[in-house]
Amino acid sequence: MLTTRTVTALAIAALALSWHFLPDFTQVIMGYIGLYALVAVGLVLLTGVGGMTSFGQAAFVGVGAYATAFICTSPEVTRWLGASVGGAALPWVGLLFGLVIAFMVAWILGTITAKLQGHYLPLCTIAWGLSLYYLFGNMQFLGGQTGLRGIPPLVIGGLSLDTPRTMGVLIWAVLLIALWLMHNLLDSREGRAIRALKRGRIMAESVGVNTAHYRTKLFVLAALLATLSGWLYAHMQRFVSPAPFNLNIGIEYLFMAVVGGAGHLWGAVLGAAVITLLKEKLQDILPMLFGTAGNFEMIVFGLLMVLVLQRFANGLWPTLQRLTAGFIARSPQKLPAADATTLDQRAMPEAGDVLMAASHVTKRFGGLVANNDVTMDLRAGEVHALIGPNGAGKSTFFNMISGVDSASDGEVRFMGQIMGDAPSRRFATLGLARTFQHVRILGERSVLENVALGAHQRAHRGWISSMLRLDRKEESALLADARAQIERCGLGDLADQPAASLPLGQQRIVEIARALASHPAVLLLDEPAAGLRHLEKQALADLLRQLRAQGLGILVVEHDMGFVMNLADRVTVLEFGSVIASGTPAEVQRNERVLRAYLGGDDEEEIEVAR
Repeated sequence: MLTTRTVTALAIAALALSWHFLPDFTQVIMGYIGLYALVAVGLVLLTGVGGMTSFGQAAFVGVGAYATAFICTSPEVTRWLGASVGGAALPWVGLLFGLVIAFMVAWILGTITAKLQGHYLPLCTIAWGLSLYYLFGNMQFLGGQTGLRGIPPLVIGGLSLDTPRTMGVLIWAVLLIALWLMHNLLDSREGRAIRALKRGRIMAESVGVNTAHYRTKLFVLAALLATLSGWLYAHMQRFVSPAPFNLNIGIEYLFMAVVGGAGHLWGAVLGAAVITLLKEKLQDILPMLFGTAGNFEMIVFGLLMVLVLQRFANGLWPTLQRLTAGFIARSPQKLPAADATTLDQRAMPEAGDVLMAASHVTKRFGGLVANNDVTMDLRAGEVHALIGPNGAGKSTFFNMISGVDSASDGEVRFMGQIMGDAPSRRFATLGLARTFQHVRILGERSVLENVALGAHQRAHRGWISSMLRLDRKEESALLADARAQIERCGLGDLADQPAASLPLGQQRIVEIARALASHPAVLLLDEPAAGLRHLEKQALADLLRQLRAQGLGILVVEHDMGFVMNLADRVTVLEFGSVIASGTPAEVQRNERVLRAYLGGDDEEEIEVAR
């Protein structure tokens, strides 16, 4: 069976061998497809993977084009720089100039834009996209609406790239390198954090990912890819004007990413090819059918896009993958031998040390008091159960002591530090890991990738190292440790299955394995036994006892009283957000107020405690 790596190599070889024999017009079209695909790759990362819809990428294409055009055509600039670096180097200075401007603009806009949610985010991208477009047309030193002419061709190794045939080779070489770099990025620790931005931001923060920072970085990366496309475009056309950088073109770029498959890098190439070729054919066919009086191309193009998106909701590339799945297999990942010492190791606290202490904690939502004057602590080497009826405020309390939410009054200390309004990633840095009442996993990713995300803070290689494959030893250690945690939790045979394919009970176990991958000192489990069968509950209880013996402090919210009472060292009971009892399981079971409020009343049998 062929592998994806083999098929990719064959496709690149076929393109390279046939390039010289392609007609001139075909080479021009191929050049445009490469330019558009480079922008669409950035949108796949930004929109399809990161969940941030942008209609303004055409403006960054304009930044790249105008930056190099200005450097190469301004008499004052060319006179000054030409004497310093030489005329042939001016386009490369223009590239650097464009990337610097794009970085600064994108970082500022991204810092503001990436914080927005819902429809406000795309509306904001439309606003700044239009602003930059009109800026290009109203600056006279950039040629106004007439643009800038006389941009010199690129010269590499003495060869002038002054034709579509030679320029197209560079465009596709840059595109293929960009695809390789972006694939490497997504196939890494940093890539797992990026994939969590779309639907798992609260979960990602809980494992230590600074999601706001990652969203801004992703915004900048997409802008830099668009800028690079604009630079290549300017030196292929040798002329720039505002028209190719308007909002309509920005919408087309987004169409390319979505039609090809918004979560797939090669989908960007497929989408760019389909839309470019479709528009080209419509411009040839429709005038013959309807004449040249009306702008029927846009109408028919829009209708076709609606039909394509209705038929292929996830894009064309996933459909193509399904059709070829029988004879094209995914290439196996090659990693060096795992070395656990590559990852950060945490020194465990002494048994009995107070790890977390909540003092007189209150949480209000307007007039509703969810938690009222709650005081409790968690010690190393114990299982502390937090129980109470539905609506008692257990999950709200969990959120406050893990940084997902902050207390209205009172104080939370973790590892001796007053946490205040510290975000959940700060708790994760200090050694806290948690699961959620409603399972939060990346359903389309494998169990192994979900669990490896939990070890995010134990490794430190950044984006550039990931792109250049300098993170392989670290990645090997992360995946090996994640697989060990999966096996420890009894899901070893399911490590490579999509997490969403597992039943709910096993998805909860995946969350526990993800939490353990961080090697925490404190483990917060929100209804971990929900959905588990009897033997699975027994296995979970055995695992928690092992963790307790290793010195972890474990706080459990659970409704299964048999599970809780046979496992916990201490129990705290909440009712209407207030603590009504605290002590050993035996003491709590004898508490009349607990019996009335939660366990069913005085006449009910006490839960049998099997010790």
